[in-house]
Amino acid sequence: MTDPAQLIAAARAAAAHAHAPYSRFAVGAALLMEDGSIVTGANFENASYGLSLCAETVAIASASAAGRLRQIVAIGVIGGAMDAEGIPTGTTPVSPCGRCRQVINEAAQMGGRDLPVHCGAAEGDAIRSYRLSELLPDAFGPADLGIG
Repeated sequence: MTDPAQLIAAARAAAAHAHAPYSRFAVGAALLMEDGSIVTGANFENASYGLSLCAETVAIASASAAGRLRQIVAIGVIGGAMDAEGIPTGTTPVSPCGRCRQVINEAAQMGGRDLPVHCGAAEGDAIRSYRLSELLPDAFGPADLGIG
């Protein structure tokens, strides 16, 4: 298992590529795969706000597009307000939004795992770690439809 700090570092690197001109809040996500590799994503906002994509969704969609949806074993997420240069800042760990918790749950159930979710900040060493089942108790997902 990769150290949560390594996932947070990868998520921070991904957040540097966030396209967040409207919220000015950059988010990065990093997925640890079964083979030890890491897949990342950053939020991508759109002028039509409802079409924006969260970092976790981008990373999970990338893993799925590569045929690796069932191989995710852990996730790291960071976020922070962007400074004038577009660099995420802040020392308070952020956790996935409700929509992302549901998207993470889809991948977790498809892989038969209760994923660890490591939440960090744009700066500093603070990390809060949870099991997905703590962040989304009694989740509805593929198993409820007899899939998975």
